[in-house]
Amino acid sequence: MNILRKFFKLDSLKTNIRLEAIAGSTTFLAMAYIIFVNPDILSATGMDKGALITATILASVVGTLLAGLWANVPFAMAPGMGLNAFFAYSLVIGQKVSWQTALGVVFVSGVLFLILTLCGVRSKVVNIIPIYLRLSIAAGIGLFIALIGFQNLGLVVRNDATMIGLGSIDKSLLLGLIGLLITMFLEVRRIKGSILLGILATTILGLIFVDTVSLPKEMFSLPPSIAPIFFKLDIIGALKWGMWGAIFSFMFVDLFDSVGSIVACSYSSDLVNEDGSIDRLDRILEADAVATVAGALLGTSTTTTYVESGTGIAEGGRSGLANVVTALLFMTALFVTPIIGIVPSFATAPALIVVGIYMFKHIKDVDFRNFEVAVPAFLTIVLIPLTYCISTGLSFGFVAHVLVKISAGKIREIHPVMWGVGIFSFLNLVLLLK
Repeated sequence: MNILRKFFKLDSLKTNIRLEAIAGSTTFLAMAYIIFVNPDILSATGMDKGALITATILASVVGTLLAGLWANVPFAMAPGMGLNAFFAYSLVIGQKVSWQTALGVVFVSGVLFLILTLCGVRSKVVNIIPIYLRLSIAAGIGLFIALIGFQNLGLVVRNDATMIGLGSIDKSLLLGLIGLLITMFLEVRRIKGSILLGILATTILGLIFVDTVSLPKEMFSLPPSIAPIFFKLDIIGALKWGMWGAIFSFMFVDLFDSVGSIVACSYSSDLVNEDGSIDRLDRILEADAVATVAGALLGTSTTTTYVESGTGIAEGGRSGLANVVTALLFMTALFVTPIIGIVPSFATAPALIVVGIYMFKHIKDVDFRNFEVAVPAFLTIVLIPLTYCISTGLSFGFVAHVLVKISAGKIREIHPVMWGVGIFSFLNLVLLLK
């Protein structure tokens, strides 16, 4: 026990083993939904779902342990929402890229991120992109994720006359909507692990009322083999010119997804200094980048810091020991994969919708009364879901930001890096519109 107290500096952080254990358990409950949702999203690409369950858990364990042991912070990591949707629906399904090449894109973006982090660039670049664009990107991805959730429910379907329309009622849709109501009720009541509990409740209803959902023959087993996706990434294919737009998009979304979560959790855990700097920020970012590289090798999309870590911090978590507890609980999930495998899409769909709501809520901080802000923000938010492609929405937003500033005679307000981002985005749109 003394070794743990010294290694994690529990005394100086004014915490103890009991508090860290409670915090780690709370964080696990808040983010365990990713075990069900990530394989469900990525399996749409043709990847083996059983292998994805194992890869998702292992990537979460690796990232969470890295942040806990290297940076000594209670910031858990797992494959990121939004990034997994971009991987599956925009890159593989939308652009017809093989999932092996898409994994290569994730790997290359992770390596570049690690280089930028070690050079100190990553912690500075966040201040270059206008805050309204960062918020707009989060909102657009939130809409995109929610749209996927509604499609998985069967509430929104393809319509040849109007592009999209309402689906017809059936058991799956009805149970999914009930699951959404349950999840929202739990969220409103501030019940810990509400998203996970909503998934479990909906799955139980599916077992009762839907013939295609049934209990597995065994509750516990060794984890599914990761062989079908392990080290299957195509790095050479990812380095082709046409893939650099996707690499940039992964890097950009991961940058603000992880930095946003880190900043939010840092304020909650008293890691922010008076000058606004964050203690151990470089180590946290290094852990995040290494976790992404490791996740690509394992066979999953970009790993990032989870804002759900804030639930554990609220319970008193202040050190990396909380992360160790969270990682151990993820490890135990490896041996109940038969149960995880029965969870239907209509049970995970409510989780996507709720996560989308959380990502969209910061839109209130975008000043739409200012037309210079409104144009790039609106294009970013709307075109991400309408084009079914995160990188397209980002590119239109960046190009619009530069053009609006030029039109307003405010060329000097365009940061040199934003000129580069704008030109790169324009080239990406040219490739996409060919």
